Amino acid sequence: MDFTLNEEQQLLKDSVDRFVRENYELSQRRELVARPEGFSRDQWATMAELGWLGAALPEAYGGIGGGAVETMIIMEGFGSRLVVEPYFSSVVLGGNLLLKGGSEEQRNAILPALVAGETMLTFGYAERQSRYDLHDVETKATKNGGGYRIDGHKGVVLHGGTADKIIVSARTAGKSRDRDGITLFLVDRQADGVEIREYQTIDGLRAAEVELTGVSAGADAIVGDLDQGLPLIEDVVRRAIAALSAEAVGVMDTMKTLTNEYLQTREQFGRPIGKFQALQHRMVDIMMAAEESRSIMYVATLKLDHDPAESERAATAAKVKIGQCGRFVGQNSIQLHGGMGMTDEMQIGHYFKRLTMIDTMFGNHAHHLKRYAAM
Repeated sequence: MDFTLNEEQQLLKDSVDRFVRENYELSQRRELVARPEGFSRDQWATMAELGWLGAALPEAYGGIGGGAVETMIIMEGFGSRLVVEPYFSSVVLGGNLLLKGGSEEQRNAILPALVAGETMLTFGYAERQSRYDLHDVETKATKNGGGYRIDGHKGVVLHGGTADKIIVSARTAGKSRDRDGITLFLVDRQADGVEIREYQTIDGLRAAEVELTGVSAGADAIVGDLDQGLPLIEDVVRRAIAALSAEAVGVMDTMKTLTNEYLQTREQFGRPIGKFQALQHRMVDIMMAAEESRSIMYVATLKLDHDPAESERAATAAKVKIGQCGRFVGQNSIQLHGGMGMTDEMQIGHYFKRLTMIDTMFGNHAHHLKRYAAM
């Protein structure tokens, strides 16, 4: 495989790296996280102007016609400085669900506005009982005249409090754990019967509990095929896992750099602790774990448009390896910082929190290890 970026992709990478370097020092990120929405609308508008929100979307909808590699570049850059804007929830999840399953009317109405930064999306899939099973859906959508009535609950909906529209999975047929009978609906956040309770997650981002009580949705609100929403969900989740893998690689690269710099400046017994061979060996292990993660992230990204079974194996393997390596890099980086690594004043702890959250999203490494073994 050729992992060399072309000229346009390199320009995108340089643009992202420069932006996060100038706008995401720890003090700047603290200020953004403390805002009511948890991010900057101005910076979101800047991302739209730079073309990042449409980097992986077709030109027909205002995008620049890229794909998974462009998403990988952006997510890795965002991971390097813990960007808090809702790119993942709005573009990677919501944008891909509409692109892959939406009707032409839905795409034309929403995707250009998404690219312009005027509309935000998110995806509500998790429920109290479902844990990591995407097909465990108890939210119900029952026929109501020419449309549907949606009742249920969705948890940990990323940026659910600021998204203009939420794509929710609901059961239109079958039992709660059947693979068939799941349908996706596009719901307006301001619709009658939608109740949202927003909160901050451990990594400083925002999520919400979404209660749906008698929410009306017309037949034109269906995303994808009636009763056959699970294959679409699984496809988009594979793309989400590849994007999260890229973000994790960006996080690990920065943790590696921060830890190495700390070892060169922190002195013990009259010399930098980085001179001690045992700690040098530990840094080599950290570097190797980060590079292994990068390799499997490339595989997961480049397999996305292959056979679904092959793509599924690659995404599952990436989840396992990056989850394991992320824990190793995080724990060792904190330990090499000593007691300082546990304080809120040090950047390293914030990066480890984000790695921990990435591991749990769409199934942690232990869950995916069992799935890979079953394959």
